[in-house]
Amino acid sequence: MPYKVLVVDDSSFFRRRVTDILNADPNLSVIDVAINGIEAVEKAKSLKPDVITMDIEMPQLNGIDAVKQIMKYAPTSIIMFSSLTHAGAQKTLEALDAGALDFLPKKFTEIASDASDAGRLLRQRVIQLARKNPRLRSSITERHTPIVASKPIKRDVQSSFQSPRTSIRKSNTDYKILTIGTSTGGPVALQKVLTQLPKDFPLPILIVQHMPASFTKAFANRLNNLCEISVQEAANGDEIKPGCAYVAPGGKQMILSSANKLKIVEDNSERISFKPSVDVTFGSAAKFFNNSALAIILTGMGSDGREGCRLLKAKGATIWAQDEDSSVVYGMPQAIVNAGLSHQTLSIDEVAPSILKELKLN
Repeated sequence: MPYKVLVVDDSSFFRRRVTDILNADPNLSVIDVAINGIEAVEKAKSLKPDVITMDIEMPQLNGIDAVKQIMKYAPTSIIMFSSLTHAGAQKTLEALDAGALDFLPKKFTEIASDASDAGRLLRQRVIQLARKNPRLRSSITERHTPIVASKPIKRDVQSSFQSPRTSIRKSNTDYKILTIGTSTGGPVALQKVLTQLPKDFPLPILIVQHMPASFTKAFANRLNNLCEISVQEAANGDEIKPGCAYVAPGGKQMILSSANKLKIVEDNSERISFKPSVDVTFGSAAKFFNNSALAIILTGMGSDGREGCRLLKAKGATIWAQDEDSSVVYGMPQAIVNAGLSHQTLSIDEVAPSILKELKLN
């Protein structure tokens, strides 16, 4: 049976276009369309699609509010269509926080080499999300960290975490850096991890999240408002400091030029698909850190990060991967596990407590 898709957009042209692209795959079937958020909510309840493609700007009820209602009454995997603007980035991040699992630019040909590649990309993303059916799980919204307007009041770190069900033995490693790589599902996963780290977190954190160039600054600013640690989009020449997280800029590569300084480089290479790339950042970290690096691969499509983790592990670094059940897409973590590179496999709820335990902070 093909996966059932509901297409939601107020543009009849875009509805037809998305419908034709998705129906070209025998594993997908567009069962209906909706022209606004109100219709989307009602059809999500009655038709129970496996995936919903959702526009953000619509009359009567916008995409963000529609996502909130769908996740409350009929949890469904949702992929948003967004404009590649600062305002589009802000609204897309709100939609992800509301429960959407992924997003694509509304002009998704902008992130593909041609129209046929763009169609394949859309179909691939929809199929991946169809396999992650929230109706088989508790509502995704229950797993989100609440949005707040400013940084939270400092918590008692010792008492605010539950011990992970996986036994993580505290090591004697003197860690110097934490690196995190992720893609699909990463914004929510990163928010869940980083909001649990204390202000005096002793390591610098390098973050590679697959995102368009117009999104990463807004994403870093959003995390900075939610976290006790400082979060910023990385800039060329930044000196990395403990308690600070650096988000790789979209469309470029973030590398370490020394043990404590970042270099942001343009990358026009066709050999490297992702810009930023987890492999590139992790590979540069392997040049300066050996067993003093802790590297974590979270949810994401594909295998970016595997070769970077291979280089890090060869130097003695500790590698963790998110587990399948808590991953939106078990691609990047699975690549790490299948390659025998991961020392631990953790649910997203276990990651932050395990980091603190590994660093002897609780």
